[in-house]
Amino acid sequence: MAPSAPSAPSASIVIPTRARLPYLEVALSSIAPQAAELGAEVLVVDDAGPSHAARELTERFGARYEPHPGPLGLNVARNTGVERSHGELVVFVDDDVRVGDGWLEALLDAAGEHPQVDVFTGPIVARLEGRGGWGSHSCGREHPPITTLELGEHDTDARFAWGANMAIRRGALERVGPFDASLEHGGDEQEWQERLRANTPGARVLYVGRAAVEHRRVGADAGLRSLSRAGYKRGRAARRFDARRGRAPSLARELLTLGGCVGHVVRRRCPAGLTMVAHSYGRLREGMRERAAADGGDRAVVYPAADSPMTRTFQTQIIPNGIISPEHDQLASNQPGAPSDDFLSGASGTVGGLDAVRREALDTAVDAWELLSTRRLRLGLASRHAPPLQRVLALGIERPERRELATAVQAELLRSRHDVELHTCAVDGRGKFENLNLLLAAHPPEGHDWLLVFDDDVELPRGFLDRFLFLCERFALALAQPAHRLSSHAAWSVTRRRAGSVVRETAFVEIGPVTAFASSTLGVLLPFPELRMGWGLDVHWAAVAREHGWRCGVVDAVAIRHGAAPAAAAYARGDAVAEARSFLAERPYLSAREADRTLTTHHSW
Repeated sequence: MAPSAPSAPSASIVIPTRARLPYLEVALSSIAPQAAELGAEVLVVDDAGPSHAARELTERFGARYEPHPGPLGLNVARNTGVERSHGELVVFVDDDVRVGDGWLEALLDAAGEHPQVDVFTGPIVARLEGRGGWGSHSCGREHPPITTLELGEHDTDARFAWGANMAIRRGALERVGPFDASLEHGGDEQEWQERLRANTPGARVLYVGRAAVEHRRVGADAGLRSLSRAGYKRGRAARRFDARRGRAPSLARELLTLGGCVGHVVRRRCPAGLTMVAHSYGRLREGMRERAAADGGDRAVVYPAADSPMTRTFQTQIIPNGIISPEHDQLASNQPGAPSDDFLSGASGTVGGLDAVRREALDTAVDAWELLSTRRLRLGLASRHAPPLQRVLALGIERPERRELATAVQAELLRSRHDVELHTCAVDGRGKFENLNLLLAAHPPEGHDWLLVFDDDVELPRGFLDRFLFLCERFALALAQPAHRLSSHAAWSVTRRRAGSVVRETAFVEIGPVTAFASSTLGVLLPFPELRMGWGLDVHWAAVAREHGWRCGVVDAVAIRHGAAPAAAAYARGDAVAEARSFLAERPYLSAREADRTLTTHHSW
């Protein structure tokens, strides 16, 4: 007599995880006994890649270990769990939960009593464990900054189930399709339920009052810094999800929300409210990125990869070192010959009117975030000790009408802990680079670590030079400039500050208003060409930098303001363009399209 086929499990419990063994152990210790008693299978899908320790832990609790080859994302892990399991009811939990007594039995009973319902959930209660964490700093008016769901003790309909505690019938998964692998941290499970409702009129999500889980954060993970960092990521993802559905609010509304969150922290003296600030700022930051992309800034191209019946993944084409090869895009450096005007940015960059008001508000929001996140403080402390003392030659032009600004710039530079040798001269009818060459002849740069060239119409932040040089040295930049504030006059979009970024490696840096040259570049770039206005010189420098393998960068963490006068205010634009055409006709240069790109963004040091 042939052996009978094994019976299907009563349910399949899928636990996506990624390198969080202490959390996973607590989750398994609460889930495994209930699964064994009720005949359910348990799968741990490891999205960090194969791990002997994770396999050993999983199998110790009688669960099945299913690793990914490497990180693929939360929804890919859920789809893997569906593909490799057999129960009619697929129960998803996060690896940071502890399920309550009777949790699985309550879900199975509800599935049996309500055959017309496809999705079930239950209470998700926040548990922030550890002294000095979020809870000890809360004024009590804000919700815990992790996923929760509390609709009472009795069964009722819910709008959505969340992945920390969500059960779905396999038939619905097969009918609606897999979770969208392009989503994570925002909309990942919601998008599937919206598809379910579009596919199945009258579809419901049933909240089961007895099927409760605790959603845990422990130790440092329960602290304000960690929770704020997670809130920022969720905010960005939530904004992307809203934009994808065409429901994203305006930037002005996002800014008002952020202001309200900051106001809550101040009025209520509520440090825990920083998690709300972080989430709101994440939404605003993502909205700013969308606006920059719509205006012609950075773009990411997403290509669909091969589909499997239950898994859809996406991949972004990445070009090594940020350089697009000619077979992908015609962005190779221009060679000597008669140039077109492709060296121009295509924008005046002048800021004014209501746009200036909006940009000032965004700058204020970024400044507030830098203060509240302590990034500005941490950068200042780091720059007190590194790099070793640098010898800096600082050269600038000073006009009588800009004397007040010029004096403030010079005072700020001389405040540095580094050895700064500073010299300026009057214009006297000469062009900028003619004057700089005169200064270099009188004050040779040999023996200096850095040459800093500055205009007389900028505003530098407090502690500018120490922080700027710390980051230039930290990221081995050979040509560098501080970013422009959003409210600054700036013709190149790549030079405007990007919130959340510390340093961006770019294809070029501008000729002003502040430019830094490492000593390794001076033998090649000096003396400067005898140019009056200097247009086109920076895109030529970019070609030279590429030839020599120099790193160029924009330092976002020490943004300056160039607001006294827009570009070309002191001379005729036509003269500047004509000079640039003549200069570039005999030299290689990068086109504006290639120059105005970010290659790599660094969010920490």
